[in-house]
Amino acid sequence: MPIVELLRRIPWLVVACAVALLAIGLTGIARADQLNSGPDLFGTQIRWVLFSLPALAIALAIPYRTWKSNSHWLFLASLPLLIVVLFAEKRNGARSWIQFGSFNIQPTEVIKLTYILVLAQYLMYRDNFTRLSGLIAPFALTLVPLALILLEPDLGSAILFVPVLFAMLFAAGARWRHLVCVGLLGIVVSPLFWIKMSAEQKSRITALFAQVDHGPSPDDNRWHQHQSKVVISSGGLWGSEFSGPASDDPDALRLFAAHTDFVFCLVGERWGFFGAGATLLLYVIFFALGLQIAARTREPFGRLIATGLVTLWATQTIINTGMTVGLLPVIGITLPLMSYGGSSLLLTAVGLGLLLNVGARPGYEVTGEPFRFE
Repeated sequence: MPIVELLRRIPWLVVACAVALLAIGLTGIARADQLNSGPDLFGTQIRWVLFSLPALAIALAIPYRTWKSNSHWLFLASLPLLIVVLFAEKRNGARSWIQFGSFNIQPTEVIKLTYILVLAQYLMYRDNFTRLSGLIAPFALTLVPLALILLEPDLGSAILFVPVLFAMLFAAGARWRHLVCVGLLGIVVSPLFWIKMSAEQKSRITALFAQVDHGPSPDDNRWHQHQSKVVISSGGLWGSEFSGPASDDPDALRLFAAHTDFVFCLVGERWGFFGAGATLLLYVIFFALGLQIAARTREPFGRLIATGLVTLWATQTIINTGMTVGLLPVIGITLPLMSYGGSSLLLTAVGLGLLLNVGARPGYEVTGEPFRFE
């Protein structure tokens, strides 16, 4: 496709939403620099943005059907990274990073993308998963990366695979009653996961039901959630950018991992209730546009890729914002496009490039039959 035609067919409203969310996230990271005397996080993130742009452009320029025949190889190549990381040095109680000199990579971010590609390839034209027994293979495929990620342990990232799997199965034509049966089975066996969870992981869940909304911050595992609500509520209606900081005491706005897992709190503190609400509205529009791309794409592989990516980002957003306001446990999930981090931003840029790729080629050269089940 000529580059002029490709540029014309790109869903630019999706790009506008992504750029706006990225800009808002940068303001939150800049606020983290103001509140904490440490490294220049804002400058580093800007460099990651510039580094991610070529990755996005490549993912957009190469027709997405090219990935179809190579998806399983990409998935198999990324699995060893989840094994290597188990021997890495622990950070904050988990082995989630592999260091190459001054560069760190988070294998989980890579596997999330290759998993969506390989699952889309598997589900393209099959109809055996319309039977309950046919769900075994997709669930077995999901279990491999999920089990390795739980060994790190990274419960937050492991959880993301479940809604992605269900959404892609549903988009491919799986019977909803079969998915409900599997979901109910998961609820029945969930006590087994509780037994296998570490004491620290259990404490994060129990802390959700023992929150303290008044008085000083507790010294136990409730501190993160309490302090996140203090920071986000201190912005008031218009935020410190317009109304000034709620407190001159820097410790009052102190928040661990504020630039990564809790960047939404800093956005709320800086831009207030209306700024945080506008951010959530942007996410809703972004996801709705992504689902629109999936709905109007008749080529199965492209539709499934779009469905998986939007579900992944939407789940991350729901969990991240939910844990910052005390509605969900703190499990360490970054906010797409907004949180600080090179691996997260780079792989999100590649995913965004693929989504735009599908949007620019919604029904081109369909080489096989469209979906069996609309």
